[in-house]
Amino acid sequence: MSAENWQIVVFFFLIASLYSSVGFGGGSSYISILAFYGLPFTFVRSVALICNIVVVSNSTVQYWRNGLLNLKKIIPLVLLSVPLAFIGGKIPLKEKSFFILLGVTLLIASLLMWFQPKTSSNGEKRKLSDQKQFIFDLLVGGFIGFVSGMVGIGGGIFLSPLLYILKWDEAKKISAVSTVFILVNSVSGLIGQNNLSIFETNKYFVLALVLAVFVGGFLGNYLTILKLKQDTVRKATALLIAYVSVNLLMKYLG
Repeated sequence: MSAENWQIVVFFFLIASLYSSVGFGGGSSYISILAFYGLPFTFVRSVALICNIVVVSNSTVQYWRNGLLNLKKIIPLVLLSVPLAFIGGKIPLKEKSFFILLGVTLLIASLLMWFQPKTSSNGEKRKLSDQKQFIFDLLVGGFIGFVSGMVGIGGGIFLSPLLYILKWDEAKKISAVSTVFILVNSVSGLIGQNNLSIFETNKYFVLALVLAVFVGGFLGNYLTILKLKQDTVRKATALLIAYVSVNLLMKYLG
């Protein structure tokens, strides 16, 4: 464990603390940090998904205990996303292609997060017939799952703002479904990558990162981070993601 590695561990702890407060796993920012430090992109993809799983597992349990998980509404979103995240994780990308794709997707995610409207728990919901709603959720979930599997994120940063824009449901329930979406797609994408050999060559580093996000995620859910305004956290995260995406695109398209 070098001094540089310990810096990454601290960043992961802070990211998990912030993201868990709004129902995300932090995958996009984990990738950004690892990419900036020049780690191999195969390592980047897998570690981001592992840390996602650790953070959102606890959040999922809390949402379940509070009765915010509606399986009837969640199933259409994950029905296609899980197998497509697996397929996306199986796609062999070259390093340049991976980082260009990552840059584009993160830029889109940052825009969605920045322009995500504020909604109250009593906000008006979008109304569609049951059949149209099912097809819509199926297609949206499948597409986001596929892209997420390729770039190594859970997809919550795409799904959540999109559902807010479309007035899919109440704010708390959108956060809950996004958390489950991240969890199942992160697991599926990680299995598709089949790259757990990273534990063999970097086991102490990976374990340190996992411990950091576990503690950070726990604190984000239960302690002082809950006092932060979600809109402030979201916009700060959007700016960070936009900065990273632009730098990645400039580097790999130049």
